[in-house]
Amino acid sequence: MKVAIIGCGAIGSFIAEAIEYGGIGAEISYIYDVDRQRADALATKVESRIASSFYEILNSDVDIVIEAASKKAAQDILKRALPAGKSVLLMSIGALADMSFLEEAFLLAEKGNSRIYLPSGAVGALDALKSAREAGLEEVTLITTKPVQALMGALIDVKLEEIEEKTLLFEGNAGEAIKVFPQNVNVAIAISLSGIGVEKTKVKVFADPDAELNMHEIYARGAFGSLYFKVENLPSPQNPKTSYLAALSAVATLRRISSRLKIGT
Repeated sequence: MKVAIIGCGAIGSFIAEAIEYGGIGAEISYIYDVDRQRADALATKVESRIASSFYEILNSDVDIVIEAASKKAAQDILKRALPAGKSVLLMSIGALADMSFLEEAFLLAEKGNSRIYLPSGAVGALDALKSAREAGLEEVTLITTKPVQALMGALIDVKLEEIEEKTLLFEGNAGEAIKVFPQNVNVAIAISLSGIGVEKTKVKVFADPDAELNMHEIYARGAFGSLYFKVENLPSPQNPKTSYLAALSAVATLRRISSRLKIGT
């Protein structure tokens, strides 16, 4: 399985090194970043060519493009890679919050006989939600609590540095949440696509100056019964805005794709 990594920042570099040294059945054919210095830095750690452009990757024999760039870049990558027969492992899952674009991505994947892979990110319970959906889900709620510094850059009219106690910053649906927190709640979209959609999935986001971990709580209710799932994640050592588990889930997804044994729904 030949892969190309788009985005050589903290997450892209972590995934690249995991492929290089982690025994995954894949090889890195190309790495690419609009910031050539970041690509050069990663190239000193892994064996790979630096693509001169995304066009070079599209015209190669790469099987999977790993997007580790940004929500803005993700849509363009999907539009170009999928019809070219390249499957995409998407880290910026918030790019699929727009249902019209999601439908377009499905059509492009069908045209190119390609696939879109979404890692579970910083949460679990997605297998349970997908299974429960078969019988009908009535309610899904995500409550995210993060340290204040992890939420810097959010599009809110709040001075985060002045928060002194646990504070509710946002309450709404998943589609609205990803617009306000484009770097922080990709998990809301993963949960929505596993369950009842972005408009019906409820999201609350708290900032807690005393928190040291990123915490996600998932509540769901339906014909299957009910579930409650809680995960407390260490922030990524390379990027405090991202949970360490999010990067690990991308590696686990690649391992599952390349494995003969498939576990989970």
